[in-house]
Amino acid sequence: MTHRQTWLIILLAVVCLISWVLGSQVGYRQIEQQSLEESYRYSQLVSNKLNRFGPLAELIAQHPLLIDALTNPQSESLIASANQELARMANVTDSSDVYLMNLRGQTIAASNYDLDTSFIGRNFAFRPYFSNAVATGGSAKYFALGITTNARGLYFSHVVTAQEDPERVLGVLTIKALVTDLETQWLQPERRSGAEMVVLDADGIAFLASRPDWLFRAFEPITDDRRREIQAQRRYFDRPLTPMTIERLNRPWGFSDRTERLSIQQDSTSARYISVDTPVPHFDWTLRILIDTQHILWIQMQFLLTGVSLFVATFLAWLYVHERLRREKELAERGQLLELKVTERTADLETSNRLLKSEIKEREQAEQELKETQQELIQAAKLAVLGQMSAGLNHEINQPLTAIQAYARNSQRFLERGDLETTRMNLSEIIDLCEKMADMTRQFKIFARKSEGPPTAVDLRLAIDAALKILTAQELRKPAQIQWNRPEQPSYVHGDLIRIEQVLINLITNALHAVADVDNPTVTIDIEKDDHRIYTRVRDNGPGLPANTEQLFEPFYTTKSRKQGLGLGLSISRQIVDALGGQLTCRNRPNATGAEFNLELTRREQTE
Repeated sequence: MTHRQTWLIILLAVVCLISWVLGSQVGYRQIEQQSLEESYRYSQLVSNKLNRFGPLAELIAQHPLLIDALTNPQSESLIASANQELARMANVTDSSDVYLMNLRGQTIAASNYDLDTSFIGRNFAFRPYFSNAVATGGSAKYFALGITTNARGLYFSHVVTAQEDPERVLGVLTIKALVTDLETQWLQPERRSGAEMVVLDADGIAFLASRPDWLFRAFEPITDDRRREIQAQRRYFDRPLTPMTIERLNRPWGFSDRTERLSIQQDSTSARYISVDTPVPHFDWTLRILIDTQHILWIQMQFLLTGVSLFVATFLAWLYVHERLRREKELAERGQLLELKVTERTADLETSNRLLKSEIKEREQAEQELKETQQELIQAAKLAVLGQMSAGLNHEINQPLTAIQAYARNSQRFLERGDLETTRMNLSEIIDLCEKMADMTRQFKIFARKSEGPPTAVDLRLAIDAALKILTAQELRKPAQIQWNRPEQPSYVHGDLIRIEQVLINLITNALHAVADVDNPTVTIDIEKDDHRIYTRVRDNGPGLPANTEQLFEPFYTTKSRKQGLGLGLSISRQIVDALGGQLTCRNRPNATGAEFNLELTRREQTE
């Protein structure tokens, strides 16, 4: 990545970040503005309703009929008239209930006198709207859940005083207005989609809410003492006042103190809102408008797309101008550089020709030196191989020479006895062994040059017969029994007769040396076949092989005395077998004492 590309990516990232932050700020500003508008609209609705019922309670409390009813509560006619008048007042003011209580808080007249849920006879002295009105000698406002009707209501109360002595309190008049119409007005079509509303009392408990599951929930922490006081007032009857799970997030930059970000979790899901609190006039209540912030994501995406589009358009315009200026400059310089390049090119060609001639001369000299070095390496390799073959030749000729010596001694004895026929047979064998020695000498020359002919089909039986014929003429310190399980049918393999015979002589000789010091020395030779290979196994009942059998095939490694060999027989034998495409391995016999050598060669059909 080039330096320019790196700066381009950094600039694009900065543009995206600025667009995202700017979109976030604009989105939060829009939501805050909408929250303020919703808050203002609904606070006016609540204030209008509250302001309408406050003066009505004071006006109705001055009615002479109510004063007479409190002065003469035993008069059934006055109580009946008061009930009818309160029912008419409830109908005119569009309130839920209007009822009159004496100084003990006992209800003596009510607009719902003819209903099963009538307040007559009930004592509401524990309600703050009663105690506050009596204590102040004036008005009181209160919100509570009705004990009798179980309906939420706003209670507006005012003391009833005597006409002749306004300072003497006779009782308390209370108007109850239902709040369900306030929630209905919130759900009007003009409200913003995704906006929610709650009205909280001084303790942070929601008694008005656009969502039913938020009603009578604590939006602010409540102490245990305050909770017991609320239960004693029976403001919310038996509601548990379960606290809401609210997390206050950091306030976005530039927001007013009335605005904050909240995360509300409910039913394993959480939602984020912009919350705007507005105090309700003349009450210690708080109107809270909550608007879902999901809309901000779309604004951020719009700003991000706009920023990226402007960046791409600006970048393309810059590329066009930059490319045009570059090409104009290039065209202006091209004419000036053309002649200079021709001159430089000519000088470069002359220099290149001189360097090329010098390099050609150096390469020819290097090739000559390489050829001489290769010839020296080849000569050294030949000398090394010939040195190893010379040691092997000394080892291999020693065996037929021993046999010749044995035949010569026997012939001398037979001449002394006058047995010319046996002597002639021994001399014939000596001639054959000499020919075989000549063949072996010629065979060792193969290691110094390529073979004179390709391998042919060889009958393994004949190779084993020839090897045994050489070995049986030797005088061993302790004769061994050789069990040659000769098959009746030929066993043709891919190889060379002299090479295979040489390998077998080594294997059988090693086996005879291994059993030289054991009782009942035995060497067994078997031939086994499968579809593709023929196996010649040479087994003995000697002491066995060392643990590392592969070490036996290393040159000059031997477990015998120097008189018995130089340690090259197995190494040369493996080289011969590998050259024929076979395999020579050894191991200790698994179920008996002694060693086992396995000569594996490729099976081949006889050719005419």
